[in-house]
Amino acid sequence: MEKYSEVFVAFDVAKKKHAVAIAEGGRSGEVRFLGEVENNPLPIERTIKRLADRYDRLHVCFEAGPTGYGLYRQIEALGHDCMVVAPALVPKRAGERVKTNRRDGVTLARLDRAGELTGVWTPDVAHEAVRDLVRAREAAGDDLRRKRQQALSFLLRHSRIYRGGGHWTLAHRRWLAGQKFEHAAQQIVFQEGIDAIEDAIQRLRRIEKQLAVIVPDWSMAPVVAAYQAMRGASFLVAVTFAAEIGDVRRFDTPRQLMSFLGLVPAESSTGDTVRRKGLTLAGNRRARRALSRFHLVNQQIGFLRFSACADSQGEWHGGKVFGCGEP
Repeated sequence: MEKYSEVFVAFDVAKKKHAVAIAEGGRSGEVRFLGEVENNPLPIERTIKRLADRYDRLHVCFEAGPTGYGLYRQIEALGHDCMVVAPALVPKRAGERVKTNRRDGVTLARLDRAGELTGVWTPDVAHEAVRDLVRAREAAGDDLRRKRQQALSFLLRHSRIYRGGGHWTLAHRRWLAGQKFEHAAQQIVFQEGIDAIEDAIQRLRRIEKQLAVIVPDWSMAPVVAAYQAMRGASFLVAVTFAAEIGDVRRFDTPRQLMSFLGLVPAESSTGDTVRRKGLTLAGNRRARRALSRFHLVNQQIGFLRFSACADSQGEWHGGKVFGCGEP
């Protein structure tokens, strides 16, 4: 059997079966579809070993998605190069309207051989575990907000409007406890909503306590502590940013970090016409949200410090507060 130097292997991953395609090295190398393989470690290992018997070097790739990084770690353990591809950065043909697993696999193999694919950062097992816990905490927070909004919407439909200030304060909770409905069905709906909110609060607190226990033993714990040294960076903000970003040294320039966060302006320029738009917001939304919370808290702290200082002894002049110590 003829043995070639290298081959580019692409997996179009799915829940049950992966579509496998290869592109042999060289400009004129053959590109073909191999078939489907069951999403199971043993069939995947047999496929990789069969290709390794024929080719000296394997370059494997697949798109990041809901199947996780198990395939990446298995291929790396077998001693072959593997890249997890950023789906949003895969070149697409504007006129292509047919999408199948076979076509996607062949396209990935061809683009990988051409060097047109961009890989994503792949965390280790421990980092992924902490990130899963951080995202579970975020999901619990989102669930709590939805349940609170549902309760407020139910009250609004029945003209029960709280006018004593902000929602979910101690005074607002006392007001909620005093709400009664004439019909038993409506009282049941209201009470179930309040109970669901309390359950969501307890779930959120449990996850936050587990984070406080697990993070000190994490390899990124010193980074989390360093982030917290910045004004306005709470423990949750620091953990979220570290879990989503990883090691910031993997970015060569600040521009790359801002692009990862989606905090760079979009642009649609042609010829002498320059059109710049708003932020792309195409990066990691969780890290961007954590960064925005840090920024908002930082602004609030600065405003409160200025207000307290100006009220006590300071004098506002030319954008500075005189008679008050530096923040």
